Amino acid sequence: MQRIKSASLMTAIKTPYTSDGEMDIDTFDQLVEAQIAAGVEGLIIAGTTGEGHLMDWEEELMLIAHAAQRFGDRLLIVGNTGSNNTREAVRATRFGFSVGMHAALQINPYYGKTSDRGLREHFQRVLDLGPTIIYNVPGRTGQDLQPVLIEDLAQHPNLLGVKECAGNERMGHYESKGIACWSGNDDQCFEGRHRHGAHGVISVIANVVPGLMRKLMDTDDPSLNECLQPLMAWLFHVPSPNALNTLLAMTGATQPVFRLPYVPVNKAAREQGLALLSGLNKSDWVGNELNLMDDRDFTLV
Repeated sequence: MQRIKSASLMTAIKTPYTSDGEMDIDTFDQLVEAQIAAGVEGLIIAGTTGEGHLMDWEEELMLIAHAAQRFGDRLLIVGNTGSNNTREAVRATRFGFSVGMHAALQINPYYGKTSDRGLREHFQRVLDLGPTIIYNVPGRTGQDLQPVLIEDLAQHPNLLGVKECAGNERMGHYESKGIACWSGNDDQCFEGRHRHGAHGVISVIANVVPGLMRKLMDTDDPSLNECLQPLMAWLFHVPSPNALNTLLAMTGATQPVFRLPYVPVNKAAREQGLALLSGLNKSDWVGNELNLMDDRDFTLV
């Protein structure tokens, strides 16, 4: 557990697809190798960015197993085994630990929201299974997990900490209580780590520029943070991961295949993304070459 708590940069890794919409494991492995080379310490497998919600459980658990067995000795593998359904979360989490994941990422029940007591029961069930990071993302779940709940759950020995999207003040509060926090917002993670004492970030932009994010977490460099803010904003100008998927296709890092309902951003937005990456050194971003691409180049499955 201490190894996980010492990690300051974990990437919510993209799941790439083949032309027929199946998971592209060879390309996945290449993406992971780029993360390792840049000094990333851990990966979230099949999270929001990894589109676990677009997979069936067989696919998702197979990907967690593959990542753990292939890379578990070089990276921390955190499987997104949370669910709206407590019984499914328990079943998936048990399997994830059995195949070697180091920790589970657990979200609160979202569409089927529950009471405070229901939240406590849900999280107790999954915490009992092994090391856990709780994910608070009220912009997606519509329910903000309050500090009184997290502070009570922190008494459980398996709670590693929180991936927090409710701002730096919240993270600073948790850290003052000895509860580890990783920012879930790339645009806030510099201030979170260097001004509010957060452990680090679980990052989307690190899919594209992992080395620069490594520097951002390691160095109190406001100029680097300012340099990256426009790209961070661009990646979230539409609901994520639409823009990320588009950009990784534009760099040649992945095939231009989208599982619906995700779609590529329009040409004007692609031009903006291309300009932002063109302002960086080629060695800073993942991929081979930059291409604007045509709408017809993308496949929707």
